[in-house]
Amino acid sequence: MAKTPDKRPPFRIHLDSQSGVPIYRQIIDQVTGGIAAGTLHEGVQLPTVRQLAVDLSINPNTVIRAYSELEIRGVLNTEQGTGTFIGPQKTGRDDSERHTERQRQLKQFAGDVAARAGTSGFTVEEVIGQLVAIGNKRR
Repeated sequence: MAKTPDKRPPFRIHLDSQSGVPIYRQIIDQVTGGIAAGTLHEGVQLPTVRQLAVDLSINPNTVIRAYSELEIRGVLNTEQGTGTFIGPQKTGRDDSERHTERQRQLKQFAGDVAARAGTSGFTVEEVIGQLVAIGNKRR
């Protein structure tokens, strides 16, 4: 029986050099956010340290730091010569924990957006109006 191709787009990490959040932290947040959102699941292989560093135009040590922290947390498993994979999620992690992680990330994201908008002279109301308009276009 042929395996059905996965229709989901591949997981991509996007960095924001203007956010003030360290690059390694952005990688950690996006991987854990991908797991919380269900985009990344057990067994998914992440890019190698070298490949991700090249793709993101960053120092490989930054990727090593992010991957190491994720491995210490039990989020990733690295198999020498094979690669880095999303590890099995703790069975104790329930929907409320995933919700909490998503809320933490959303709060950080909203704070970053508000700070950047404020330094550019935009009000929170203007940002909210623009977000609502974008959301309405996607429906």
